[in-house]
Amino acid sequence: MTDDTSAAAVTPGILRYTAFADRPEGGNPAGVVLDAGGLTDQRMLALAAELGYSETAFLTTDRVGRAEGAYRVRYFSPLAEVPFCGHATVAAAVALAERTGPGRYVFTTAAGEVPVEVERGADGLLRATLTSVEPKVEEVPAADVEEALALLGWSAADLDPALPPRVAYAGARHLVLVVGTRERLARLDYDFDGLAAHMRARDLTTLQLAWRAGPEVFHVRDPFPVGGVVEDPATGAAAAAFGAYLRELGAVTAPTVLTLHQGEDLGRPGVLRVELRPEDARVRVSGTAVAIH
Repeated sequence: MTDDTSAAAVTPGILRYTAFADRPEGGNPAGVVLDAGGLTDQRMLALAAELGYSETAFLTTDRVGRAEGAYRVRYFSPLAEVPFCGHATVAAAVALAERTGPGRYVFTTAAGEVPVEVERGADGLLRATLTSVEPKVEEVPAADVEEALALLGWSAADLDPALPPRVAYAGARHLVLVVGTRERLARLDYDFDGLAAHMRARDLTTLQLAWRAGPEVFHVRDPFPVGGVVEDPATGAAAAAFGAYLRELGAVTAPTVLTLHQGEDLGRPGVLRVELRPEDARVRVSGTAVAIH
């Protein structure tokens, strides 16, 4: 990180949006700074920590060129920078569209280029659809799964044998654990410090905990202790990774659209739409976003 003395007094306009919801009380709140050109790394981290949301997106046009709709985006949790964040991407795209109108944007992130399209629905709400970077799905050592389960207070018997643990990536790495019952998913009381250390050692951003409610419907939760947050209420990056995971296992067949329900156990319900296309390995994640006033 660079020295912050020259920019210590810079206070940009911070917008507040919640993504994957149609009302401010739902979904996952994100901070959005549309002009972060004068901010150092330390200042962005400090602003994200002061705001306290799981992530804040900082946008600039420098070093990307002046192409219309092209932005460099960096994402900071209260504790650290993360390579990619889906809900803050949706929030930032909707914030831009409210000012310039619906359209297409290209966000250059640490994980790669992420195209985002914003449309206005029949309900009048703006909906953003991001296209992930190329996903990857990896096997997980049995010892890692055993340790993660112990830190969660879960057991191997809680898992759905049809959907085994994997690490999935679509901009950030997530350990996917699918349980056999909704009741198990609802009971989440984990070792915060222990799980954070486990995840940092394995470069994991969240744990994608899931339960299959139907062929294309899932309920999900995402512990995020590495970001200083007990749980992320709606997680676009993990949703993209989860779509890639399901396709890799043959649990779904493209073309298909998945519906992920998240945040219900936190009192912040949200809905994430995940689209898989047969001609493209990348995953599309869609959701609405609304301003928090």
